[in-house]
Amino acid sequence: MNQTDLLEEVLHLSRQAGEAIMPIYAKDFAVEYKADESPVTEADIAAHKVIVAGLNKLTPNTPILSEESAHIPWATRQMWDEYWLVDPIDGTKEFIKKNGEFTVNIALIRAGKPVLGVVHAPALNVSYLAAEAIGAFRECGEARIELKVTQKANTGRINVVGSRSHPSPDLAAYLEKFDDVEMVPKGSSLKLCLVAEGSADVYPRLGPTSEWDTGAGHAVAEIAGATVTQVDGSPMTYNQKDSYLNPYFIVSRLVD
Repeated sequence: MNQTDLLEEVLHLSRQAGEAIMPIYAKDFAVEYKADESPVTEADIAAHKVIVAGLNKLTPNTPILSEESAHIPWATRQMWDEYWLVDPIDGTKEFIKKNGEFTVNIALIRAGKPVLGVVHAPALNVSYLAAEAIGAFRECGEARIELKVTQKANTGRINVVGSRSHPSPDLAAYLEKFDDVEMVPKGSSLKLCLVAEGSADVYPRLGPTSEWDTGAGHAVAEIAGATVTQVDGSPMTYNQKDSYLNPYFIVSRLVD
């Protein structure tokens, strides 16, 4: 299957997951908590089942790592050159608050790098999709526009997107480098997508995230032309270590 067809199939699958999520979102639902105290709902599980079944049919020989089935030994994962990285609902806290800022994240990782990604926000009716050989796009309703990051000078007013649910004490120190900052609060992987579409200039994530939180948005932002790096400027990679935790990172369209 060529990359264009694969991207469209993954977009369709993300929407199917969204269709499984929204009836649960519309009602009262139970919230459980994992060992790390992160919340999980029946919608996370429903979306997980839809996505895993769809990916297994689409690419039966490609392994899948989902937040809801993450207990795969490093000894197994380190043999993977290519795999699907899935967060059935990124922004579960936003889902619980019912503010709409949650997403379905599906990324294809190859040799430690996201090469294809879809971020679908079912409550907002907006999707972001990207593949290396094709480009990055934002789709809202029937309208699809290509995303091409315009670089911006590191001066004047800087729009900084940050988390609604995970404020970081390190963020204030980072923001001191800018003369004029406008904060743009946003939940889930939509933060990476805002940089991709130019609604924000920089997203400094100076707090904990897991690889499934960022893989799809990373693909969208980087393929659109933004930089996605660790704080020291080195590449942000996936499945290169035992832990699923990401380093702190910066998503930016700023140039010095």
